[in-house]
Amino acid sequence: MFNTFHELEHEIFDALSLTFPPCYGIGPLHLLEKTVEDNSLASIKSTMWKEESECLKWLDSQATSSVVYVSFGSITVMTKQLLVEFCWGLAKSNYPFLWIIRPDLVIGDSAMLPPEFVKETSERGLLVGWCPQEQVLSHPSIGGFLTHSGWNSTLESISNGIPMICWPFFADQQPNCWWSCNKWGIAMEIYNNVKSDEVSKLVIELMNGEKGKEMRKNVIEWKKKTDESCVAPAGSSIANLEKLIHLMQTSSK
Repeated sequence: MFNTFHELEHEIFDALSLTFPPCYGIGPLHLLEKTVEDNSLASIKSTMWKEESECLKWLDSQATSSVVYVSFGSITVMTKQLLVEFCWGLAKSNYPFLWIIRPDLVIGDSAMLPPEFVKETSERGLLVGWCPQEQVLSHPSIGGFLTHSGWNSTLESISNGIPMICWPFFADQQPNCWWSCNKWGIAMEIYNNVKSDEVSKLVIELMNGEKGKEMRKNVIEWKKKTDESCVAPAGSSIANLEKLIHLMQTSSK
């Protein structure tokens, strides 16, 4: 079973079915979880970082679809040089941003941003250590997601209809980025030799450019398919989960 849904990756499921036993897409799991009436699940977290929910109040004060949400996940690290180059690109874009910046984001050092950057962006930017990402991505003020392309982040962005700028680092992040940019049409990529001018250009395009508008249109269509797969009674993920449960029940007899 896979944390995805058939409509999003039907080509992969078709290929796997030629070699492997039945494969079931039962995701996105974070949406499927909401269909379960069990309050105890709310206490289960996928990270040990403490969430700072105060950022939601800050988002309440921002205009609709105006904020760039930036997060590189819970384990991605980068050099200090890349961090500085990136932050100035974000500043040059002049868009409001919510940036999740972990203390261990920089390799072998603390994630200290240039004081000039903090001062220049203090009126339009918010820096926090961690946040309730699902709530952030579903907030109406979020207009784009600058992400490391982890799978959970990718699915959460799709299910909320948020287009992305992808900056992949390792593991499945590269193929997730490739599919987002080239197959699903919902993202653009930042390449590893990142420069501030490139970051600024991509953020501006994401938020108000023609390609950004096309990506937004595409991701909203994918959001509809995501809802159909996990929320609708006859959705593919719900049907697959029922098939899987039935298979497990019959095989145990």
